[in-house]
Amino acid sequence: MCNAPKLLLTVLLCTPWLLVQSPAANEDAKPIVLQKDEGELRVRRPRESVPMASSQFLIKISPSTNGSKHLLVGAEEIPPGGMIPKHRHHGEEEILLIQTGKAHVWVADKEYDAQAGALVFIPSQTWISLKNTGTEKLALLFVFNEASFEQMLLCASVPKGQAGKTLSREGVAECYHHGDAELDLNQPASSKH
Repeated sequence: MCNAPKLLLTVLLCTPWLLVQSPAANEDAKPIVLQKDEGELRVRRPRESVPMASSQFLIKISPSTNGSKHLLVGAEEIPPGGMIPKHRHHGEEEILLIQTGKAHVWVADKEYDAQAGALVFIPSQTWISLKNTGTEKLALLFVFNEASFEQMLLCASVPKGQAGKTLSREGVAECYHHGDAELDLNQPASSKH
């Protein structure tokens, strides 16, 4: 009888690990190999007085593209002077991988210059903004550990070839809200650089 508590404790400690390791946990996700220009091409809807990084982007991995439950991966090319507006993600961490070009990045209360090969890690609840300070397109990949920001991207864009209605400032902020994120409409990123 004295082994019963030990057995129960072992089962309770191992059960969460077994559930995570279960093949059924990812049965809806489909493996995929995408080339550089492959993915779901989306066009951002016009915006009133809110900067946008670029006019279009690719969603590469997400719940809607391959059934991913925990990742959102996309790519975009930001033209010279283009910027990602100041925002933060409430529950997701993000990584930006800068492939070409150079940028000035505001993360929390610090500023950095980043160039091709740089990686920017953004913990949840951290304000972020980025501006292409170079003379060429800034190519980057964005990676989220949870896929909820896909809802923002879908709200603020349309599939390539479709026309999207203009979003008001409040409409853009509402799209961010749908993606478990917050857009700072009151405090623009530093004008430095």
